[in-house]
Amino acid sequence: MTVSEIQKQQQADLHARLWSIANTLRGTMEAYDFKNYILGLIFYRYLSENVEQRVAKLLEEDEISYEEAWQDEEYREALSEELISDIGYFIEPKYLFSSLLRLIEERTFDIEVLQGAINNITESTIGHESQQDFDHLFDDMDLTSSKLGRDVKSRSALIAKVIADIADIPFAYENSEIDVLGDAYEYLIGQFAANAGKKAGEFYTPQQVSKILAKIVTAGKKDLKNVYDPTCGSGSLLLRVGREANVRKFYGQELTATTYNLARMNMLLHGVNYMNFDIRNDDTIEHPHHLDERFEAIVANPPYSAKWSGDAKFLDDERFSAYGKLAPKSKADFTFIQHMIYQLDDKGTMAVVLPHGVLFRGAAEGVIRKYLIEERNVLDAVIGLPANIFYGTSIPTVILVFKKCREHNEDILFIDASNEFDKGKNQNVLTEEHVNKIVETYLNREMIDKYSYVATLDEVKENDYNLNIPRYVDTFEEEEPVDLQAVSQRIAEIDREIAQVDEELSSYLKELGL
Repeated sequence: MTVSEIQKQQQADLHARLWSIANTLRGTMEAYDFKNYILGLIFYRYLSENVEQRVAKLLEEDEISYEEAWQDEEYREALSEELISDIGYFIEPKYLFSSLLRLIEERTFDIEVLQGAINNITESTIGHESQQDFDHLFDDMDLTSSKLGRDVKSRSALIAKVIADIADIPFAYENSEIDVLGDAYEYLIGQFAANAGKKAGEFYTPQQVSKILAKIVTAGKKDLKNVYDPTCGSGSLLLRVGREANVRKFYGQELTATTYNLARMNMLLHGVNYMNFDIRNDDTIEHPHHLDERFEAIVANPPYSAKWSGDAKFLDDERFSAYGKLAPKSKADFTFIQHMIYQLDDKGTMAVVLPHGVLFRGAAEGVIRKYLIEERNVLDAVIGLPANIFYGTSIPTVILVFKKCREHNEDILFIDASNEFDKGKNQNVLTEEHVNKIVETYLNREMIDKYSYVATLDEVKENDYNLNIPRYVDTFEEEEPVDLQAVSQRIAEIDREIAQVDEELSSYLKELGL
């Protein structure tokens, strides 16, 4: 089997198991809530096995079990200090995932033990650098919720079944070609997003779109000092950049508490040490947490045309003051762009997904767009994507690429990839070939008939800074000329055929006496 075939087979197996676990919860709660418990328990298993693996290494020469070592005060102190220093937390032996499984096998498991285990992780970080990264991490996995059952016994039985099912997932294939934990996460988020509409679409970016952004901001770089996403959602965009290059530190901010928790979980699930990410829970525009930082790469898929305060105080804010205008209160798209450009390093690259309206809307947005192009000259490329490729919205979107120091500072590349996709059941899909074509066209700055065009700044100026892609990429397909004589002859033939049918019909009606 090829690597690709092995990958597909392993993914199919994993997805089937996850779907089976979701079916355990079906009927007790909405699909919206499935991921809170499944992901929470998968995450707990990961944290637990991470502790077991590290402790096994620490105690390798001592020939003593974790349980035995924990009974010794000297060992206990040394182990907890080492674990806190290394991974930011510890889990007592009695609370390990494997210990919970033993209780389930012995039929003595109680959901309150799991609650104690979760509390144990949080408490282990108090007073340490890792506290912020683990604080309230399991808040969305409400073990007291009536959705799990009316009493402790029924809740315990349901969660015990989910834990046992999760224990059966092979997280370490001998010839694994997939990131099992990461793929489980993405699959569940994807299923959740597909069922939960716009609410989920706010934080879930399809992997193929993420790949385009990541490849663009890492072009020519194998090592990045940092990467930033001001509306980081589940953190998938940040992690995708990490697959394309070595990222020394990940930064993000997320307004919604639930997705903020998901982002931190996702970082840890993908092996990012707590010291190597800084993700905050707050409004990025009103209360930015990383304003002093400058980022080598910025990626984002902000909420489309979101409302914001548009308060006059922002005219004195360094992020917005130079433009002379603020984005309208009803559409914060340019507000996010301005914020990100302010934080972009002089040698950095920024790629952001937005609705097409940013390309042509007038008034204040037109003023800001003109300033970005004429005064700052930071817009490097405009890439039109197909409609219906995002969960929760069918509108076509566009990727805008910005650089402060542009190699091609006298033109802007336009790519119209809106017609290149595979039709999916619920969403349209970008294939690997589509992604590669977009990225290669961007990197080579190619002009391809009916696909891409390099427009000079003068051409953009002539269009009054309107960036609507059809103004630059001609995708018009000429229709074959119409043979009017042939059409006329065919019409005459049809008229004769109609007259013949009328005549036959009339004779039938006479026979019937009608």
